[in-house]
Amino acid sequence: MHSTGDIKMNDGQFLQVDDRPDLVRDTQSNAIVNRNRSAFESAKRRADEAQRHRDEIRNATREINSLKSEMHEIKSLLRQLVE
Repeated sequence: MHSTGDIKMNDGQFLQVDDRPDLVRDTQSNAIVNRNRSAFESAKRRADEAQRHRDEIRNATREINSLKSEMHEIKSLLRQLVE
């Protein structure tokens, strides 16, 4: 992809990426930067929601494992009572 059109932002020089109005190339690092803030915020929200979902699953798994352990303990105590 070729870059045209110099854009000055935050004391750095950026080149507009052809056919991609939201993208610019940082000429110092050669990185492609997306200037579409709403797309960034949307991606951030999705990442946060995915992390919350992973945390919920991890917590549910811990709780299930704790319940399993308690059930084994109860089962062991019941066996002792029956003996």
